[in-house]
Amino acid sequence: MNETALKVKHAFNEKFKEEPHLYYSPGRINLIGEHVDYNDGFVMPAAIDKGIYFAIAINNSEEINCYSVDFNESISIPLSEVKKMDSWKNYVLGVVNEFQKLDLPVKGFNCVFGGNIPIGGGMSSSAALEGGISFSLNELCNFQMNRKDLALLGQRAEHNFPGVMCGIMDQYANMMGKKDSVILLDCKNITHEYVPLDIKGYQIVLINTKVHHSLASSQYNLRRKECEQGLEILKKELNIQSFRDIKDPSDLIPFKTKMEDKVYRRCEFVVEEIHRTQKAAELLKENGLTGFGKLMFDTHNGLKDQYEVSCKELDFLVDKAKENKGVIGARLMGGGFGGCTINIIKDNEIDNFLSASLAAYKKQFNIEAEYYKVKVVDGVGKIGC
Repeated sequence: MNETALKVKHAFNEKFKEEPHLYYSPGRINLIGEHVDYNDGFVMPAAIDKGIYFAIAINNSEEINCYSVDFNESISIPLSEVKKMDSWKNYVLGVVNEFQKLDLPVKGFNCVFGGNIPIGGGMSSSAALEGGISFSLNELCNFQMNRKDLALLGQRAEHNFPGVMCGIMDQYANMMGKKDSVILLDCKNITHEYVPLDIKGYQIVLINTKVHHSLASSQYNLRRKECEQGLEILKKELNIQSFRDIKDPSDLIPFKTKMEDKVYRRCEFVVEEIHRTQKAAELLKENGLTGFGKLMFDTHNGLKDQYEVSCKELDFLVDKAKENKGVIGARLMGGGFGGCTINIIKDNEIDNFLSASLAAYKKQFNIEAEYYKVKVVDGVGKIGC
């Protein structure tokens, strides 16, 4: 058991004087397929070894007692009074609320949690929190819901309590992750296939810009609106139902004069990214890692120039990656305007690349970027005591 899990277990023992059940709930990366989960596209996430550990036990009362080690904050609330609150409490209570809406008899419970997932780094700590609570309560209360339904429940919880209108990718990766595989997730039909991720000789490294520009949430909603505007035009003209139905990105060209320039570029990116993600899956199946990496660079260019969700800090780090032959692919990961870049780097180039890039980044922006080497692991589950 690692240091974080032991710390969480010890805090539970101290607070509640009993032995808990232990669970691990992972964060996620997304290798390719950005900003298309809400556009009926394909995405390629994976669960990672950065996440949240939970110590939890049913307490034979009608009360929820929950403590966050990382925030040093507690909540105690009767099951009958579950309501919206602030910060991490919203994610815990949002899950309980969704169980209650299904008329499932949630029992009172004691819980302590803490993690090694960087908050705000774009690895979806919120889905990890929702997933750990929902999976453990599903087991301990014997609700017998499957993982897919728990992922959908977590998504509803995030919509209804924190009020974040997220797609399904984060919760799905948290629940359905598989060691050494990525998930090719069809966001229209909510189905998936596993694609083996054989990156022997390489590692996945995230670099956190340590910036998060305030544009992020308002611009996210604006991008959704722009995509909807473009799709309405395409539906009428092409007799389609979604971006998925466009067989070739060149089919968009006749509509360049029928849309605002920005709207056209958003649609162009979405259609190209849907096709790019499907191509990326084929390349992984053929062990074409170099070609896969090139598609990651292409995605970044699209996010920067067509979708316009990058920023100078992210672009700087991706440019540094392009200069190093040991980096076969890099791009911004997540919503944009800050957060992390995701990089696939040759083992023997990692140290050189990181020392040079982080020093140059510090010189340019006077910010100490952080990096995280990540491994692909299974989705949320119980761990041995």
